[in-house]
Amino acid sequence: MVINDRESTPLMISPKGGGRLAPRPTARRSANAANAAQQVTDDEMENIVNPNNGRLPTRRRNGNIPPRHQNGPMETHYFSGKFDPPPPDLTRPEDQSERRPSTGNNNKLFAIATKSLQSTVQRISKVCGIVTRTIKPLWQKGPLSSKTKTKKINTSFGSENSVERYEDNYNDLPYQCTFGTSTDNGIWLNYSDQPGLIMSSMVSFMIIYSGFTVTLLANHNSLNSIVSATYCTICALALSCHAKTQLTDPGSIPSHTSPHGHAVPTEADGANRAEFPMCSVCETYKPPRCHHCRICNRCIAGMDHHCPWMNNCIGTGNLKHFILFLIYVWMASFYALLIFGFNYFFCGNEECIFPNGLVHLVRIMTLLCVGALIFTSNMIVSVLWGIMTGMGTIDRLKKQELETIEQCEEEPVPWTDVFGIGAYWTWILPIDPLFDDYDRVMGYASTQRLLREKNMSMI
Repeated sequence: MVINDRESTPLMISPKGGGRLAPRPTARRSANAANAAQQVTDDEMENIVNPNNGRLPTRRRNGNIPPRHQNGPMETHYFSGKFDPPPPDLTRPEDQSERRPSTGNNNKLFAIATKSLQSTVQRISKVCGIVTRTIKPLWQKGPLSSKTKTKKINTSFGSENSVERYEDNYNDLPYQCTFGTSTDNGIWLNYSDQPGLIMSSMVSFMIIYSGFTVTLLANHNSLNSIVSATYCTICALALSCHAKTQLTDPGSIPSHTSPHGHAVPTEADGANRAEFPMCSVCETYKPPRCHHCRICNRCIAGMDHHCPWMNNCIGTGNLKHFILFLIYVWMASFYALLIFGFNYFFCGNEECIFPNGLVHLVRIMTLLCVGALIFTSNMIVSVLWGIMTGMGTIDRLKKQELETIEQCEEEPVPWTDVFGIGAYWTWILPIDPLFDDYDRVMGYASTQRLLREKNMSMI
């Protein structure tokens, strides 16, 4: 309703069904006009009731036409879809203001919409700022504050000594929701390597394809539902480990420009060494078993190699997820080949025969499983050899080139430095490991963490 001088005027719109709304006079009209509206002759009433009396032109659409209205005010009439609208009055020139709105009104509406959008954006920015200021301390410090703990451990002589430890819950990782491999990015993802993105996407597609094929076979009653569910579970775990390996920081060394402090040698390395290597690219401390990756453009602690199928480096931070991925892919490939081989050699009835439309999918999947089984077997042996000897792939290749591999003095990597000190059921799940001594496992310490440790010791 449009309010004007404390009186209401109905809004001129078209009713549903495609009809037209004739103009209705306002309540503020004279008595003569009201009397003139009621003076309708018999002939005009006959035209309204029976439009087919020959008095009007026979321009029809559905067999009937509406009457021609007399000039002057009259009541509102709705004409349904079976009538054509009344012909326009050619004696009166067309009013341009009624045909389309003026440019000034459009400018006013645009200005109002722009102002409303700006105010909405400002309110959203204020809310986001409040949420960021609230979440940032919780993200950095965690739900628990750092505290000391007392644990009893067994010494080499069999006695128990009380060792004081502390738990540092401060989160040094950035909280920005950005993708990249720099210090300021909150989500680790190497999007600058296009071949790596394509190859990692191919791995995900092949895993999804294999699970989809087995599901179709179970849907056509060619496989048992339990067999299909088991295979799809293995594929889901493999896919989760692949995503976790790709999106997890492999152990990047903080640079000298990091707001959370740069890397420094640990207490054990500082006491045993007088000189410390530095990375000429990152300009930061380079711990043992650390290498600079030119693709990720970062120094990675405990770097084994850069895997294009993962689109990420394999280091101390994601070595557990990479090993689980290899194991689950190997299990899925072996399980699929076992199913297809049993169906090929021992199928004796029509129920276990694969449909003709799915035979081609099974053949493609068989080739993929054979290649994946060979590749993962080789990688599993290589990774396990590196853990047992303490030499990664890069270190082994360098020593083989210099013919000094027999002179290596590296110690084996403990399994707790790979899978953490959590319960054994956490070893088979793609969750981040919990290390007993993070600095020792990574090979470096940060200045901010050492300051927090100093403050804890003063309490």
